[in-house]
Amino acid sequence: MSKILIIEDEAAIRRVLSKILSEESDDYVVTEAEDGLQGLEKIKLEDFDLVICDIKMPKMDGEEVLQEAKKIKPEIPFVMISGHGDLETAVNTMRLGAFDYISKPPDLNRLLNTVRNALDKKTLVVENTRLKKKVSKNYQMIGESEPIEHIKEMIDKVAQTDARVLITGPNGTGKELVAHNLHEKSPRADFPLIEVNCAAIPSELIESELFGHVKGAFTSAVKDRAGKFEAANKGTIFLDEIGDMSLPAQAKVLRALQESVVTRVGADKDIKVDVRVIAATNKDLRKEIDEGRFREDLYHRLAVILIKVPGLNDRRSDIPLLINHFTIKIAEENGTSPKVFSKEAIALLQEYDWTGNIRELRNVVERLIILGGKEVSKADVQMFASK
Repeated sequence: MSKILIIEDEAAIRRVLSKILSEESDDYVVTEAEDGLQGLEKIKLEDFDLVICDIKMPKMDGEEVLQEAKKIKPEIPFVMISGHGDLETAVNTMRLGAFDYISKPPDLNRLLNTVRNALDKKTLVVENTRLKKKVSKNYQMIGESEPIEHIKEMIDKVAQTDARVLITGPNGTGKELVAHNLHEKSPRADFPLIEVNCAAIPSELIESELFGHVKGAFTSAVKDRAGKFEAANKGTIFLDEIGDMSLPAQAKVLRALQESVVTRVGADKDIKVDVRVIAATNKDLRKEIDEGRFREDLYHRLAVILIKVPGLNDRRSDIPLLINHFTIKIAEENGTSPKVFSKEAIALLQEYDWTGNIRELRNVVERLIILGGKEVSKADVQMFASK
């Protein structure tokens, strides 16, 4: 259910807006406030998913409500409405953090589309906030080897800029971890990090997923939908496995990077976006370019900064630290005490050929914790960690 607050001093307009929204969806729960002060009190006491707020009101005008509400609950999207609209007012409300500005009388289709898009954005912001509370713990860069220290130094230097980054390396090495660290340490950290697994989305849907679509653009497009680039506005988009993206989709991404605009499928209106792009791949993109599967101009747009993540075989000195990290993490997940690995067990694990990299090591550690003795021994490793 989406809770929507309408702040409007004219009772007739409140009733009309409430009726329109209630008839649009059973999932909309509408609350009304007759002036700015009453609306602000309701915002303080309740959690709303969207506020539709008039600008010219007695006691407290809409701009004041917007400013005060953003101080206490900055995640709530505001749609401002006014019968005295002018460009300066619209610009000012957007500067103060409004999601959109609509003149009275509002166009019905535009109002409903704006409400849907604002609610979609609120969902993404809330989810991103929830995930960010876990991110520092879940995306720690474990290791003190020379390759890892070099990557940490690069992240610290590059994160503060808007430079595009291409992360390369085999599967299971932690490329997404590098992307999360880049975003966390950047000035965009308070805005969303939107992840897109390009390999997991069918080629016929990738354009809609990235850029959105309008109602009726194709059979299943029953309503307007914002794409990942719009969702990541002012934040970061992480294009994982970009080497698997189709050539037509690559062309659209290239345009988004060149012009900072996207066009929803089925629309003819460009949408301005401010997005930092981080991409990752386990493929040799130079080889993909030579074989005609990847655009060279897109490669040069993405690879402003190149970060190569090493395989685990190239950072064996980090294995003891990783084992300790996974042991503690697995114990926390299962509500048990961490097991101890003997020095001989750790030494033997350092000798293994880790073709599956860190992901494989994590699985092996979990297996040894479950099947091994009270202290995981060399014999346990020989018995349960075999390839």
